[in-house]
Amino acid sequence: MTTMMDRPASTPGHSAPKKALIERLNIFTAFGLGIIGAIVFWYLAKAILPANTDGSYIKSNRDQYVLLAMIGWLIGFMTGIGALVGPFRWLLGKDLSHEENLFYAGKDQGVKRYFRYTTDHKVVGIQYLVTTMVVFFVGGVLAMLIRTNLGHAGGGWLQPQTYNAIVGMHGIIMIVATIIMVTGPFGNFIMPIMIGARDMAFPRLNALSLWLIIAAIPCILSSIFLGGIPTGWVAYNPLASQGPPGQDGYIMFICIFALSTMVAGANITTTVIKMRAKGMTWNRTPIFIYGVVASVALALPAFPFFFLSQVLSAMDRATGSTFYDTRGGGSGWLYENLFWIMGHPEVYVILIPAVAALMEMAPVFTRRPLFSFNMAIMGIAGISGLSVLVWAHHMYTTGWAPLLNGPFMLTTELISIPTGLLFLVLIGTLWRGRLWMTMPTASIYALLWNFMIGGVTGIYLSDVPIDGALHGSMFVTAHFHYTLMGAGLTGAIASLVYWFPKMTGRMFDKTLSWIGFWFVQIGFNIAFIGMFLVGLAGQPRRVGSYAALFDRGNMITTGGAYLIMSGMLVLLYGVISSWTHGAKAPMNPWFAKTLEWSVPNPVPLENFDVLPVVTSDAYGYGKAQS
Repeated sequence: MTTMMDRPASTPGHSAPKKALIERLNIFTAFGLGIIGAIVFWYLAKAILPANTDGSYIKSNRDQYVLLAMIGWLIGFMTGIGALVGPFRWLLGKDLSHEENLFYAGKDQGVKRYFRYTTDHKVVGIQYLVTTMVVFFVGGVLAMLIRTNLGHAGGGWLQPQTYNAIVGMHGIIMIVATIIMVTGPFGNFIMPIMIGARDMAFPRLNALSLWLIIAAIPCILSSIFLGGIPTGWVAYNPLASQGPPGQDGYIMFICIFALSTMVAGANITTTVIKMRAKGMTWNRTPIFIYGVVASVALALPAFPFFFLSQVLSAMDRATGSTFYDTRGGGSGWLYENLFWIMGHPEVYVILIPAVAALMEMAPVFTRRPLFSFNMAIMGIAGISGLSVLVWAHHMYTTGWAPLLNGPFMLTTELISIPTGLLFLVLIGTLWRGRLWMTMPTASIYALLWNFMIGGVTGIYLSDVPIDGALHGSMFVTAHFHYTLMGAGLTGAIASLVYWFPKMTGRMFDKTLSWIGFWFVQIGFNIAFIGMFLVGLAGQPRRVGSYAALFDRGNMITTGGAYLIMSGMLVLLYGVISSWTHGAKAPMNPWFAKTLEWSVPNPVPLENFDVLPVVTSDAYGYGKAQS
């Protein structure tokens, strides 16, 4: 029988072989069918849903039309990219053939595989990397609009509602970007090779998690044309229920992203538990793997709460239910609890893999074993456990359950103990090490500095009396930026430079990495120390203008923000230039001991010809070799 691989090439007088359906599907068909799906669902909604006697639509129909159109967009997009081919064929009792699975894996497709629904975890990792950079770019542009508007006391050229919408969109876009910035690119590309596996446990789910995120992005961007998100990134109800249709874009963005996170979390957890190389016991498993697994283990139970909060919000907006409306027996506190049960573990979903990545690099660039591997595991486990018990410290000022303020204050302060263990591991590894001062090495020092500031200021905010004074101020904004950006993004950028040779086959330009590092770190500290100062002086958050008292501090913060922007643009240029014509990387440029550095560049389709057998941990630097 002739298979796809056996087809003869076309010859004169013979037509070329007809392409199979899955060969025709790519990102362009996805966007095309997505737009068609949105239009079809919009007109179906108008035809089916009730209208006023004069033919105009009922107010709640506005949200029904938008939500249904976005559901149509999602169905059309996932059909157009090819995500539904496998499930549909399975329902018909005819699964994909071996040749079709090879096509989905991107075999012999070159660059085209990056624009398709491809199951190879390395392609998915690159797709995540590019997607993350695009999302960061959009969020960064919005950040610069905010800081430019706050450059002087009277406010700038943005109208108050426009300013609020930009703040809300910037916040939620950056939160999503930081959630995927480590586990997306490096958890997909590097993690399976690091544990000695040939692929992820569920390759199709791996691709699905990526393309769900790409499908979600137009939903949030559509909010720009639908009135924006004037509620801030938290989208508190019942305020959000009264917002413009842009809130529907927020709802769909979060629901689709939550599905992606749950799919990815189940896949990563299964891969690590079931597919580690022979001999890779838990004591021999690299610390980065623990960070990735802890991150998704937190996301798996947390993000369904976020998903549920948005489903209820959509029902309040579109069906007239009153889950969050006190007039109908609902409560805004329901939303706050659902949101923050996700919202605080989400901080550590962002932070833990970034810190674990730096702990992975510390032995490489000090040529010493990781200081107290067990202490690192205890720190990660302690943070993960306590992070689900602190959510109500965001709600001290709401009046909800005041008798619980004391217990939540205690759990919030306790989380500094396992966090301190991670500090000790990094400091102990650096202590008297033979330092190789690369940009990732400097990032470890930057993490210690930034996260120390973020952590100490978090202790202040955990105390009920102090939080009452600072809760609505710019002090809080500076605190969480020191945590998410100062620590999390610092680890992500170091990871990019460290694993860039394995992902692209080329070395990241050393000069550009250092220039970008210093611009970002100096600009970051200028910007957010200035924000701490105006916050302590009483400047509130989420305002487009402020009293002249805060003018100098805001000018400093805006100047720092422009320095950050310059550094990020240098790093972006470094990615593009190094990827296109950088120096070719050797197989193991850092002389590291983890398994990803034992495979050639480019990494073969199935990673290993023969699966490795692990006989020791990956941190045996300075020990005599047997």
